[in-house]
Amino acid sequence: METRDRILDAAAELMRTRGITRTTTKEIAKAAGFSEATLYKHFRDKEELLLRVLRERVPGFARVEITAGRDRVEDNIFRLVRGALDFYRETFPMLGSLLSEPGLMAAHHASISRHGGGPSRAVERIAAYFHAERTLGRIPEHADPDTVAALLTGACFQQAFFAYFAGGPDAAPVPDEVATALTRTLTAALGTTT
Repeated sequence: METRDRILDAAAELMRTRGITRTTTKEIAKAAGFSEATLYKHFRDKEELLLRVLRERVPGFARVEITAGRDRVEDNIFRLVRGALDFYRETFPMLGSLLSEPGLMAAHHASISRHGGGPSRAVERIAAYFHAERTLGRIPEHADPDTVAALLTGACFQQAFFAYFAGGPDAAPVPDEVATALTRTLTAALGTTT
C-alpha cells in the first residue's frame, strides 16, 4: 500500500472515532507509521487531508456518477439520495465537534474554501445536474434546480442525522426504504416521467 493511501486510511479512522477537532496530524502520521513530515509531503495541511478523506474514503456524493440525459431521472435521483444519506451518516462523527466551536468552525470554513471544498459544493454539483436535465427537457421548466438540490440534500441530512442520533457512530445505514421514499416523493413533485 502506498504512503498516501496509508495516511488517508489512518486519517479516516481517527477522524471517525475522535472527530476532526480532536485528531492531530501528528497522530495521523503515527497511526499510518510515518513521521509528520512525511504526511506534509503528501498534503499541504489538515484541511486538505480532510477533503481527500471525504472525497476518497467516505461513501457518498463524490463517488456518485450521474450524467444528465443518461439513465432515468428517478434512478439518478435515487443514486444521489443514497449517496447523500451515506455521506452525511459517515461524516457526522468527523465534523460534529466543529459545530460547538464557532472559532474553529470559522477557521475550518476559511481553510476548506481555499481548497475548493465545503458543503455548498455538493449542493452546487447536484443543482448543476438538475439544470442540465431541465435543459434537456427531462424535468419541467418550472422546477428550480437550486431548490430541488437544496430539498434533496436537506432531507437526506435530516434522515442521516436521525439515524446517527438514534444509533451513534455505529448506526446502521439509513434503510433503502427511506431512500426510495425520498426519491419517489421528489420525483413525483418534479413531475418527471423519464
